[in-house]
Amino acid sequence: MSDTLDLQSDPIDLTTALVDVRSVSGEEAEIADLVERSLQRHAPHLEITRSGNSVLARTNAGKGRRVVLAGHLDTVPINQNFPSRREGDVLHGCGTVDMKGGDAVMLAIAALSENARHDLTFVFYDCEEIEAERNGLTRIQRDLEEWLHGDLAIVCEPSNGTVEAGCQGTMRIEIRTTGKRAHTARAWMGENAIHGMGEALRRLEAYVPRQPEIDGCHFHEGLQAVKITGGVAGNVVPDEAVLTVNHRFAPDRSVEQAEQHLREVFAGFDVKVTDFAAGALPGLHAPAAQELVTAAGGTPVAKLGWTDVARFAALGMPAVNFGPGDPTLAHTQEENVPVQQITGCFAVLQRFLLD
Repeated sequence: MSDTLDLQSDPIDLTTALVDVRSVSGEEAEIADLVERSLQRHAPHLEITRSGNSVLARTNAGKGRRVVLAGHLDTVPINQNFPSRREGDVLHGCGTVDMKGGDAVMLAIAALSENARHDLTFVFYDCEEIEAERNGLTRIQRDLEEWLHGDLAIVCEPSNGTVEAGCQGTMRIEIRTTGKRAHTARAWMGENAIHGMGEALRRLEAYVPRQPEIDGCHFHEGLQAVKITGGVAGNVVPDEAVLTVNHRFAPDRSVEQAEQHLREVFAGFDVKVTDFAAGALPGLHAPAAQELVTAAGGTPVAKLGWTDVARFAALGMPAVNFGPGDPTLAHTQEENVPVQQITGCFAVLQRFLLD
């Protein structure tokens, strides 16, 4: 492999080169070194710094507006899909979708950013695909928070080349029922905790999720049982059962409001919140976001999953997802991206940021 990437080459070729560097979460040193060297050599106008295996670069031209572009360098574990291969106009391989196509577009923009319309910050970070406390953005926000601030954040996660605005929040709860153990031959002497979960499951089955429209984007909430445990032995009436429920809530609800809603849905049950992450409002009213939408054409859509746009929204910034690749292929063995989506996303960001 070359010592550096030619950042002014075709973004498709840049994507291929990045995919061919193994960078499973926690193993990003090689790709971070390559990105850092490439920026130093081919984009000397940028201020560059390093945080662990994250590489940050920015212009400091005193423009009236700053746009932050963010992309993670890590992938999920390789699954017989490394290195890359190209079949016609489709590039296959681990990371083609999630999200080295987006990283390649960011690098190509960085190389041309000396005379950009806005000041730009580029954040290539590590460990996105694993626990949040190891996510590079967590460390960067703690140690270098000023690098994350701007008037708009674009997280170049796969979005089929469409602006996906904001994201939904997520919350997991445990519902616990208790009973009394007894021999199943004398079941009337006990109380079955699994049977006691029936009402909670009926409420889930009857639940009708909200579908609010925010900034013209249609969100669709969800409430699903994702795990149930219970039972002692084949001849024992169980005295405990636990149902795990995942709630995806639209960003017009706070974490506190989402929790209150779940406690109302499951009133009478023992409810414990085990995990949560706030959503992010679309923020499409912001001037910079409107300019991006115009450059992209089409109609923005809601991001129904959770992404790191929420981290930027928590800093008071409008944030969107925009990158090549079908997000439904992320983390699959069949991960692949049509190359025209890579060049299409590059063209949109070039119009928005450079022209």
